Amino acid sequence: MRTVRDGADALREALRAEGGTVAGVLDRPPPLTEHLDRPGLAQHAAAGPRTCERGREYELLLEMILEGYRLHYDEPLVVRPADADLALLLGDQLYALGLARLAALGDLEAVTELADVISLAAQAHSAADRDLAEAVWEAGAVSVGWGASDPHRRAKERARAHDPEAPGALRAAADALRDSAGAPHCAAAASRAAADARQTPGS
Repeated sequence: MRTVRDGADALREALRAEGGTVAGVLDRPPPLTEHLDRPGLAQHAAAGPRTCERGREYELLLEMILEGYRLHYDEPLVVRPADADLALLLGDQLYALGLARLAALGDLEAVTELADVISLAAQAHSAADRDLAEAVWEAGAVSVGWGASDPHRRAKERARAHDPEAPGALRAAADALRDSAGAPHCAAAASRAAADARQTPGS
């Protein structure tokens, strides 16, 4: 599976092509940061059964939205403005770019989901609840890749109501959805193709 570093590299190239202010404040991610060399939220979401056939497109738009989130609340990976006010403006721009790409794919369900993620994460940060913000993103990424579920919707309502059990409910809903769906059909198809190739003489 692709890694956070792969996603960051794709994001940097896409934003360089976008031009404007954001193209002038790009940098490479730190070379020796361990978590960058593992799959992240965008990579897992892009590998789900709803998204895997257009996985690179989903990965890139999710990296845009995640970078927008980082510019607001965390350490960005590739967009490094020196000015805090500019960081907020570019964060909003990246939210908009990612959601516009998602809308262009016709995935209105995921547009709604990620709008909820942005809103709920902002609510969590305003309450200094980093655990809730992380759970919102984890569950939101699964919902984009696997589809929403009733437990997930109920967990979001608990988050909106400031229920202290909301982070656990969000993560449980995400785990259940992932476990119940099985392998993405495009991953299964790739496995079948590889098995067929092994069985074909001369392959």
